[in-house]
Amino acid sequence: MSLLETDVPVRNVITTDPEKAKALENDVRAKILDMLADQEMSIREIHEELQRRGEDKVETTVRHHVNVLKDAGLVEIARLEDASGGTRKFYKSNTRVFAYDLPEEADKELAEAHKTAREGVASLVEELFHEHGETIEAVARTMKPCEYCETQHYEEFIVRELVNRALTNVNEDGTLNDLIADVE
Repeated sequence: MSLLETDVPVRNVITTDPEKAKALENDVRAKILDMLADQEMSIREIHEELQRRGEDKVETTVRHHVNVLKDAGLVEIARLEDASGGTRKFYKSNTRVFAYDLPEEADKELAEAHKTAREGVASLVEELFHEHGETIEAVARTMKPCEYCETQHYEEFIVRELVNRALTNVNEDGTLNDLIADVE
């Protein structure tokens, strides 16, 4: 006899590769990504800002963390500068990490907004498959299996990536901020 039986729906989906996940498992690296999201910085500047934020790390450790992020494809070299016989690298994040939790009452307050978003996304997915279904399926056939998963959800992953990238583009080109400002 079961003491509890409940249907547990999927509420969150995290799409990332293992190398990116490993790079994000360290609090210092998350802070570095946050710092580099809005401005490019050198190792020295990152080191100084980490100290200001209460992280007492030596520059070689900071360099190691930046290299881990760079190797994972989360940070890129944005600029090179001549610096007393050498070259100073300035890094910038190409990834934004949101580490928030919605307040408990948010589900109730956002229910109508969620319904609108769900309807819009369902319509978008239908349009994506109507116009680009063959391409999505062709790309899905070339994907490698997830090393952790027995079941593969390639098309779902591709659609999530398309929507995520589009939302990121709308944010980065200023459209999202313009739309939010127009509402206020």
